[in-house]
Amino acid sequence: MNGHDRVGLGWRDALAASIYLHLDSIDVVEVILDDYFNASARQLRALRSLGREVPVIGHGVTLGLASVSPVANSRVERLARVVNALEPQSWSEHLAFVRSGSYEIGHLAAPPRTLSTIEGSVTNIETIRRAVGVLPALENIATLIDPPGSAMSEPTWVGQILCAAGTPLLLDLHNLYANAVNFGHDPFEYLRGFSLHRVQVVHISGGVWIELDSTRRLLDDHVHDVPDIVFTMLAWLAEHCPQSLTVILERDGQYPEFTGLLRQLQRAREALASGRARRRSQEAYELAAV
Repeated sequence: MNGHDRVGLGWRDALAASIYLHLDSIDVVEVILDDYFNASARQLRALRSLGREVPVIGHGVTLGLASVSPVANSRVERLARVVNALEPQSWSEHLAFVRSGSYEIGHLAAPPRTLSTIEGSVTNIETIRRAVGVLPALENIATLIDPPGSAMSEPTWVGQILCAAGTPLLLDLHNLYANAVNFGHDPFEYLRGFSLHRVQVVHISGGVWIELDSTRRLLDDHVHDVPDIVFTMLAWLAEHCPQSLTVILERDGQYPEFTGLLRQLQRAREALASGRARRRSQEAYELAAV
């Protein structure tokens, strides 16, 4: 495996004790920044102490960057406070909208993929950059409904925002896989369409098949194990992306024995190593052919 690749876990209170007991098997943890928006200074100091034990990255979930509406100043201020207190190595947010005016949708929603939402997203990202001082990696989201009124594909829309804002990509492989199979795309062809040179962080997780209006859909729910196909996609990504990758396993409930999570981390390491080995073999073949 590339010596700079890292594999870690999302920090959850239910997993905290086990994470501390198995830090030798965890390269990095990802903290949900929004969970600490209302934290006291003492709580933030305690959270920062985690960074002395293991590398920490941050992850936002409620800003609603992908919108023609400006992100709320109150949320930006609270985010900046947490980031400045925690000092994560990097941080990320979703390319999603989560509210309209004062109405909270209650989940991450995909906006219409249009020039207007590209411009709105870039404006919101610049607002965040000025407040926090560091640009976030931006994450592709899963959706059960193809956004109506869209004028371009998801990979194109995401790529244009990344390019205009100058941000890295947090590539969620299960989100990508769910959108591909839900809307009739080959997962690997879909993967190729994303701005792979901008990938900095990778999320892996699991989901469940559901019936939606008599149509079978894959729901990204973070309470199931990572499927084999996602590990295969991770190996492909490691083969085609020369840059270092930080891979985070997301689990939000129905927690298995911690050894089960550690096995999934090990599978991620093996997938990365497999992809890196194939890349080295291809490079050696091309060099010999010169």
